[in-house]
Amino acid sequence: MNIVILAAGQGRRMHSDLPKVLHTLAGKPLLSHVLETARALKGSGRICVVYGHGGETVRNALSSDDIAWVRQEPQLGTGHAVLQALPHLDPAAQTLVLYGDVPLIRPDSLTRLITEAADGSLALLTAFLDDPHGYGRIVRSSGRIQRIVEEKDASEVERALHEINTGILTAPTACLARWLPALGKHNAQGEYYLTDIVALAVSEGLPVHSAHPGRNWEVAGVNSQVQLAALERIHQGQVAEQLMEQGVHLADPARLDVRGELHCGRDVFIDVNCVFVGQVDIGADVVIGANCVIKDCSIGEGVRIHAFSHLEDASVGPNCRIGPYARLRPGTVLAEDVHIGNFVEVKNSSIAEHSKANHLSYVGDSTVGRRVNIGAGTITCNYDGVNKHRTVIEDDAFIGSDTQLVAPVTVGRGATLGAGTTLTSNAPPDTLTVSRAKQVSIAGWKRPVKKK
Repeated sequence: MNIVILAAGQGRRMHSDLPKVLHTLAGKPLLSHVLETARALKGSGRICVVYGHGGETVRNALSSDDIAWVRQEPQLGTGHAVLQALPHLDPAAQTLVLYGDVPLIRPDSLTRLITEAADGSLALLTAFLDDPHGYGRIVRSSGRIQRIVEEKDASEVERALHEINTGILTAPTACLARWLPALGKHNAQGEYYLTDIVALAVSEGLPVHSAHPGRNWEVAGVNSQVQLAALERIHQGQVAEQLMEQGVHLADPARLDVRGELHCGRDVFIDVNCVFVGQVDIGADVVIGANCVIKDCSIGEGVRIHAFSHLEDASVGPNCRIGPYARLRPGTVLAEDVHIGNFVEVKNSSIAEHSKANHLSYVGDSTVGRRVNIGAGTITCNYDGVNKHRTVIEDDAFIGSDTQLVAPVTVGRGATLGAGTTLTSNAPPDTLTVSRAKQVSIAGWKRPVKKK
């Protein structure tokens, strides 16, 4: 089966310099959603994308070996667009036509459509709308489809019809090769309408069948930011429903955003306004507080992530405690029962079991052992302005508050660093190391006063 995706539209009502099909829904371009659906169809072959506005920006954003790219220049309508794709299609196969700005169409709806055309006929995906304004109408006679009329060309009687054309169809490619060059543009838009092939099929006696989407929002297109936002909430609602059916407890399904894949174990609770990006795997009995952002992370069982925490490309072991207001940056690996508290940032570091940094600290490019306590205000000074250097803190070390560890440096096993220490050389094991200026009290000193 050939698949043609029409993606040449400008999207004037988006009021954006970004090509319409590259605007994102659930973190992915609209066209990417359609491509994924096309690839999921049984029997799908070469995919041909017809692009125009945005030019190479569209092609470069989603280039793939299984896509044939065809530029439509100028844009003279949907019939003209499919005509450009004909040289890339297998003439012996059916051709399915999809749209790059209709992102929520589901494979099962398309499978029903393809089944209707299994006898080599033309099949249309149609829908019944209470308010069909703006759509082309399906005109039937004795129950059989005769033609499609665009709203701008429709009579009052035809505008009263509620069965609409979604634009999605499948047809024998050999017939398309015969019909498309014969299309005219005697219509209100002055374009070559793909929909005019219906009347040509009827005139040849070729059956025209129809199928319907599972839900009407599947065939909703995006022409404005308002429509894009509406489809975003529909999509997120579907994701939330699937998660809840799997046992996930969502504080408010309407305040969840999944921009990738989210997999959850049993008894997971997710509070409001959380955003999940990329691949996120969450173990059983995890609680995630409000307003967290989690991207490309693995979260172990029993973890508690408190509100306003930001995790990216991190691995969090079982029973850890994170936040509130914590940040785990790429390369962070936490073992079991690690505590990362409020306003603590960890980057490219591994922290072993039962260690904790509970307040106002930065741990970067570090290897931290077991049962280490990192006091408030501790900083690993890992960057010399050119290169990054590593800090090693061995098991059972105690790092006093307001300490700076100037890498490369090692804190030995069981060592203690006194508060306020600036460590520039290795601290020996089982020893107290202190580096601070001598305290001085100056008698008679007076604070300056503001001049009048």
